[in-house]
Amino acid sequence: MATSTTKDLEGGEPSGPPPTPAGENDTARRRGALLHRLDVKGAPFAFVAPFFVVFAAFSFYPLVYTSWISLHDVELATLDVMEWVAFDNYVELWGDSRFWNALRNTITIGVISTVPQLLMALGLAHLLNYRMRASLFFRVASLVPYATSVAAAALVFTMIFERDFGMINWALGAVGIDPVDWEADKWPAQVAISTIVIWRWTGYNALLYLAAMQAIPADRYEAASLDGASRWKQFTHVTVPGIRSTIVFTIVLSTIGATQLFGEPLIFGQGPNGVTGGADNQYQTLGLLLYEEGWKNYQMGRSATVAWAMFLLLALAFVAQRLITRLRSRTS
Repeated sequence: MATSTTKDLEGGEPSGPPPTPAGENDTARRRGALLHRLDVKGAPFAFVAPFFVVFAAFSFYPLVYTSWISLHDVELATLDVMEWVAFDNYVELWGDSRFWNALRNTITIGVISTVPQLLMALGLAHLLNYRMRASLFFRVASLVPYATSVAAAALVFTMIFERDFGMINWALGAVGIDPVDWEADKWPAQVAISTIVIWRWTGYNALLYLAAMQAIPADRYEAASLDGASRWKQFTHVTVPGIRSTIVFTIVLSTIGATQLFGEPLIFGQGPNGVTGGADNQYQTLGLLLYEEGWKNYQMGRSATVAWAMFLLLALAFVAQRLITRLRSRTS
């Protein structure tokens, strides 16, 4: 039996497919390369794109809708009845003393709660970064306050700071200090609310810092130790610069959380005063003012205006942070 090669040499019909012109080969090769590129590089985008579409729909719709409501006079009971007022709600908000009081309270509570919280988290993460017994237990325990609901935490701390039977006033009385009315006075109330925030978020931020610290190469600490650097100098010159991006991230998160502070002061008020932030609005935040306008006064247009004011404040804070970062990078 003659092989195919023998048949080809003898002039018979070739056994393989007919030859393809060179132009068609080039076209097929380019088409195959394009399909391969789409399969390899375009597949992740094709997979993630629907999620981004859904995320954008659920993210931008509330912004657009609240911005539209803020330009109208509309009540909660009749959301379908709107009266166009343009920027009158923003003008009234600018001249409203309650807004400026809530803004000041938001800033002061944010500073009182954020600065100690992040400093304590940094120190706690530095301790957990060392090899110690039961380190896993302490890491899990640091997340317990974060896992606790804000309602339970606020109720417990409200009882602790209670004027007549609270543990704090009992301890103050034991050392001869008069009891403090933590809810009625402005600064004691803000300190008490900040204590709840610090207790809930310190462990969470500490674990973020710990994860960033463990990503720092060990040879940096070895080099600093060989140069005679103490533990404190290693912390300030190696650890802190190594987790700078994480510190900025936690500052941004804490700023957003402080601007949206709502549950802690609401429950701390123990009743109608919780919505107004006390009898004299001494601890009313922007979140409480938003709730009061929309769900107590039934003015959804003003409530949406407060929401957009909060959003613009966060945007301004982000722009200021970026400008400061650029100025520092240029000067350095």
